[in-house]
Parts: sequence; structure tokens; C-alpha cells
Amino acid sequence: MNPGALSSWFLAHRKVFILLGLTLVAYFAAINRNQAFLWVIPALLSATLITGFTWPRWLVQKLSVSRSGPSRAEEGETIQFRVVLENHGWLPRFMVEVVDHLPFVGLADTSIGSGQKTLGMLTYLPARKRQEFDVPVVCEKRGYYRLGPVGLASSFPLGLTEAKVSRNEGIQNLTIYPDVFPILSLPLHGAPSQIHRGGYLLPEGAGAAEFSGLREYRRGDNPRHVHWPTTARLNELMVREYEPLASACLYIALDQAAESNIGPGKESAFEYAVRIAASMARSACTQNIRTRIAGEGRRSLRGLGGSGDGHFQGILDELAVIACDGAVPYAQLLNDIGPQCARGETVVVFLSEHDSRQSATLQALATLCARQVHLFAIVFDQRSFVPAGGSMSGHYSDPLKTSGALMELGAYCLTVRQGDDLVRAFNS
Repeated sequence: MNPGALSSWFLAHRKVFILLGLTLVAYFAAINRNQAFLWVIPALLSATLITGFTWPRWLVQKLSVSRSGPSRAEEGETIQFRVVLENHGWLPRFMVEVVDHLPFVGLADTSIGSGQKTLGMLTYLPARKRQEFDVPVVCEKRGYYRLGPVGLASSFPLGLTEAKVSRNEGIQNLTIYPDVFPILSLPLHGAPSQIHRGGYLLPEGAGAAEFSGLREYRRGDNPRHVHWPTTARLNELMVREYEPLASACLYIALDQAAESNIGPGKESAFEYAVRIAASMARSACTQNIRTRIAGEGRRSLRGLGGSGDGHFQGILDELAVIACDGAVPYAQLLNDIGPQCARGETVVVFLSEHDSRQSATLQALATLCARQVHLFAIVFDQRSFVPAGGSMSGHYSDPLKTSGALMELGAYCLTVRQGDDLVRAFNS
């Protein structure tokens, strides 16, 4: 046991040592004096010690506790846990705490992070009865967590020692997904090699379409597509139908290199990148835009392309658990995905690297542009992510200089700073 832990242990049990010392002194005093009433004092102190140790252990016996709740939630969401306590004994129980191990509690504040949370206090529970109550908990940070075990603790009535028991009932897993914000439109381009047939309408500037014929108006059709001469002749609303020749495609490339992450916990650059990636993926998938995602870390991302709600859920499952723990430079990832990119596809890149790696990344981006790939660049202002009084190893990259170099490649650039309103940034 290290000196710090030993000091904490003595501090936590100081009441016991004080009371034990007083008991010993009282016994020595009673032995040295032939007075019967002096034995009352050590007897009372001994009874206090015995009560302080045995009563808390008795209180937590014959009790069962379970915790239930949702298995999925979103970052920042408040969820409800249902706690059920049951007294199997023939005597009532009181003053018992219900404690739980919730790893995601305190992660928003890196100075806390113990994961222990008191769910409630059982003040009184009659024999052979049960009690239920709800506990609201804020999902502070995305991830996949194993909860529990839920336990009971009591130091009543004297606080000399705390008795704890853990129950396996209610152990479950919780997946916290990244916070997704709405994006009304994305500046995407068409990929002519991805040909679709049907009535899918491309985003503006996202590809090409040709006139295929006329049909009757259906609810939800764009009024601008009404063909008025035919409508007047037939006395029935008729609209022009188009067949898309090129569809938009989206490829999201996350930088999972540990050196690229700046800032603490939920307010780090990588967490911003994950929230942006999830939001862009949802915007694209809901419009039936083919979407892929890539990253290179301990848990690598190489998802197949797809669209729709089911495909977005798969992306969201991956984004919930990935971490910025890789060692592969971002330039290498971009070079790896280059041959997979379709002509006209939009690749989303996130730039928060040090100056020493940026030239190689820009070269890789220039190679992508040579493949006729469109770039959507998220440039992080690195200085804004450094905590007050903190320092960052390496040299900062100037976001204006980085954006200028990207714009020369024809990229669409968006600068993100810590604390920015992402909804406004992507929809203004």
C-alpha cells in the first residue's frame, strides 16, 4: 500500500481508532481502581464499537436491489433508471444507500471521472416489502459502457465503518451515441459513375438529371415541375419527371491519430469531429445519398457504402465507440482511400494536425483532387481547444493559412473553434 493510500485509510477510520483508544484507556483505569462503576464506561464504549461494526452489516443483509433502464441513449440526453429494492427479512431496514458504478458519470469533467453515483437513500423499508423509484442520469460522453454492479452501503448509526454489498442484478450495457445536430443541406457534387434509376431528387448542384416524361401530380411534388401547357389541355395537374444521371456520394475520413487530438474530454477536437461526422452522415443517409466512413485507429473504420436509416444506424454504432488512439498519419489514410473514391465524390476531411505533418496531408489532398474528388474540409482552430493555462506539444497550424491552401485546391472550407454553435455554423 502506497503512503497516500495508507494515509487515506487512516483518515477514513480515525473515528474507530479514537474510540478504540478511549476504550483501552477506560479499561486500564477500571483495572487500576477498585471501583465497580468505573467498569460501566469501558463496557459502554465496547458496546458502541460492537454496534458500530455489526449494525451496518445487518442493515444491508436480506436486501436485494436491481437497476433497469435503456440500453441506448444520445450524448447529453437525460435517461431514467428504475431502481427496485426488496426487503426479504422479517425486520425493517432503514438508512441504506443505493450506489452504482456508472462509468460515463463525470466524464464531461476530467477532474472527476470516478463513475460512482449514489442512486438514492432507503430511509425505511418494512419487512417483506419492496420499493421502487426513478433516478435521472445525464449521459455525459459517448461510448460503450458496462454498468454496475449496483450495491448497497450503510454506516448507520455511528458512522464508524461502512458496510457494502454488491448485487449482480441489473448489470447491463449502455451505448451512448454522439450528439447529432440538424444539417439542412450539404454542398455535395454528383458522381457520374454512380447511376441510379427512379424518382430520387438530387440536392441542388449534386449531379445531373434529364427529362423522362410527364405524369399526374402527386402530393409532395415540387410545384416548379408542373407542366402548365399539358395541365391546361387535360384540365389535370401534370408534372415533369426527371431521371437522375448522377448521384451525390459522401466519404467521411476521420483523423484518429492521437497526435491530432487537442483539448480535454468532451471538448476535444476529436469529439467535435465525431459529432460533425455523425450529423453529416445522418443528413446524407436521410436523403438516400451513398455514404461511407473511414478512420485508422485501434478500432479502424472501413465501412461499406450505403444509405437510409439502417445504414446510418450502423455508422452511429461505430462512431459511438471509436477513439483517437491511432498512430497512422492522416496523409496515409487519405492515400489509402484515394483509389476507392469515385469521380465526383465528396470527401469530408478534418484537419487538426501539427505543422510537421500538414505538408504531407496537403499533398495527399492534392492527389485526391487529381482524381476529380471534391473536398469538404473542417479546419480546427487548434489554439481554441487548448485549456486555459495549458500547453500543446508541437507547433500550431494557422487555420487561415490552412484554409487558403485548401481553397487553392478547390475545397469547401469551414473553420471550427471550441465552443462554436455547430448548428449555426453548418446552416448559416
